[in-house]
Amino acid sequence: MFKLETSRLILRDMILQDECAFVAMSQDVKYQRFYDESDCEPNKYRELTQLFVEQALEVPRQAYQLAVESKDSGKFIGTVCLRLEGDQQASMGCAFSRETQGKSLSIEAADALANFGFLELGVQRIYAETISKNLAAIKMCQSLGMKEEAHFENHRFFKGKWWDTVTLAAVRSDWKKV
Repeated sequence: MFKLETSRLILRDMILQDECAFVAMSQDVKYQRFYDESDCEPNKYRELTQLFVEQALEVPRQAYQLAVESKDSGKFIGTVCLRLEGDQQASMGCAFSRETQGKSLSIEAADALANFGFLELGVQRIYAETISKNLAAIKMCQSLGMKEEAHFENHRFFKGKWWDTVTLAAVRSDWKKV
């Protein structure tokens, strides 16, 4: 099983036993603010859990969709992912339970996974796309040294309206040295 550790977290492959906590996290109203209703259906998260477990077995591996576990409690508190694409590119994302937000845990997890991507996998560029109103996600990306590359107006339609999105990215040559 793949695993990365930080001072407060264990990032590991998702397992089927993570399903209940993953589904519960997705049902929080605050979590759902920047997602289409159909993207937050419990069955979708059950299917995603199965998909992430299967992806961890792929050779060569193309996706690191990891469970984030608190070292203190041993509980599932979120997810962080790195999806490898062509030309040494990768996309990144994360989601954390509401009770853990505001403690910089998402930054700690994303930093560890980006560091792995740049230094171990040889990724050249890591990017993230988010709704422009998702200020917490943008702040997290900026704290990792990502810079805004694009702002797309009226890019996603859900919850009865159009949303702008932003793309932020970091390149290996700019990544902090460990």
